[in-house]
Amino acid sequence: MAIRDRNPLEISEFLRYLATHQEVENGLPPLKKLSEELGVSIGSLREQLEVARALGLVEVKPRLGMRRREYVFAPAVRQSLGYALALNSEHFRKYSELRNHVEAAFWDEAVRKLTEEDKTELRSLIARAFEKLQGSPIRVPHEEHRTLHLLIYSRLENPFVTGILEAYWDAYETVGLNVFTGGYEYLQEVWRYHQQMVDAICNGNYEEGYRALIAHTDLLYQRP
Repeated sequence: MAIRDRNPLEISEFLRYLATHQEVENGLPPLKKLSEELGVSIGSLREQLEVARALGLVEVKPRLGMRRREYVFAPAVRQSLGYALALNSEHFRKYSELRNHVEAAFWDEAVRKLTEEDKTELRSLIARAFEKLQGSPIRVPHEEHRTLHLLIYSRLENPFVTGILEAYWDAYETVGLNVFTGGYEYLQEVWRYHQQMVDAICNGNYEEGYRALIAHTDLLYQRP
C-alpha cells in the first residue's frame, strides 16, 4: 500500500501573525505596516485577511480597524459543510452521524457541568416546545430544539465540539428540516424523548438521560 504524502498544517503569514502577536490597544496594525513587517504584498495580505474574516478570526470595522476575535471553530466547519451540501444533500446524513457520535461521546461530561440555571432553562424549553405543539395552529418548536441541544453541551469549553454541533443545526436549517410539519405524532415522540433527557439531567440520572439521547437520535432516520 502506497504511503501518501502528508502535508503539515500550514497557515498564511497573516494568520501566523494573528496567532503570535499581542493585539495593541487600537487593534491590529494597518495592512501597509503589516506588509512591510511581513514582507508580503498588500494584495496578498488582503486575500489572507478575507480568509481570516470568513473563518471568524478577525473583524474589520470603519474607524476601528482590524481586531482579533475569540477563536471559534464553527465558521470553518460551516464553510466546508455548506459546500458539501451544495454538492450533494446526502452529505447531511453523514454529517448527522458525526454529530450523533459527538453528542454521545461528550454527554456524561457535558451534563455534569450544567448549572441549576441551565437546568431551569432546559425545563423552560421543554414547556415552550409543548406549548407550540399543543397550540392552534401547531408550530414546530425548532428554536427550542436547537437551543436545548446546544445548551446541554455549552459548558464543555471545547470550541471544536461546539463548532461541530453549531454547524449541524445550520445544516439542519439549510436542508429544510426546521420547517418539517409532516407528522404530529413524530414531533410529539421527539419531544417526549427530550422530556426524558431533561428530567434525567435534573434528577442526576445521567445514564437514563444518555439512553433517551441515543433512542431519540434514531428518530431522524425514521421521520415520515
